Order: sequence, then C-alpha cells, then structure tokens
Amino acid sequence: MTDASRIKRLKFRAWHRGTREADYMIGCFFDAHHAGWGESELAWFEMLLDEEDVEIMAWALGTMPVPAKYEGAQMDAFRKLDFVEIPR
Repeated sequence: MTDASRIKRLKFRAWHRGTREADYMIGCFFDAHHAGWGESELAWFEMLLDEEDVEIMAWALGTMPVPAKYEGAQMDAFRKLDFVEIPR
C-alpha cells in the first residue's frame, strides 16, 4: 500500500465510524494532526481505529482509563479535544 492510499484509507475510517459524535472526534483529530505523523504515529492511529467508538470516546473524555498501549503524546493530544470543529 502506498503512503497516499494509506492516508486516504485512514481518513475514510476516521470519518466513517457509525455515529456523528465519533466521526467528529476521531475524524477531526485525524485531519488536524496526520500531516505531522511518522510511521509510529500512523501505526498507533491504525491500532486505535480497531477499537470500539464508545471506548475511544470514553478515553478522550476521561471517563475510562486509557490502556497502556495508547498512553503517550498522541493520546495526550487526542484528549485535549481542541481540534473538534462542529459544522453548523
């Protein structure tokens, strides 16, 4: 898979989660941050996308503890939620 097709696939998966809330939270995070990601960050995000939306959202909101495999700078950025722009 080329880098361009990998990014396109990740963008689609980030924006087509099944609920509008998850789409905005995960999709906006991807849009705001992916341009600066290297291989390890992309792999982290791919792994995150395999998780259930309810759990991802709970980790971001702090209502559930974040599993150790997701802890770090990327999850810290995700938990800020300052990247979410709700269209009107």
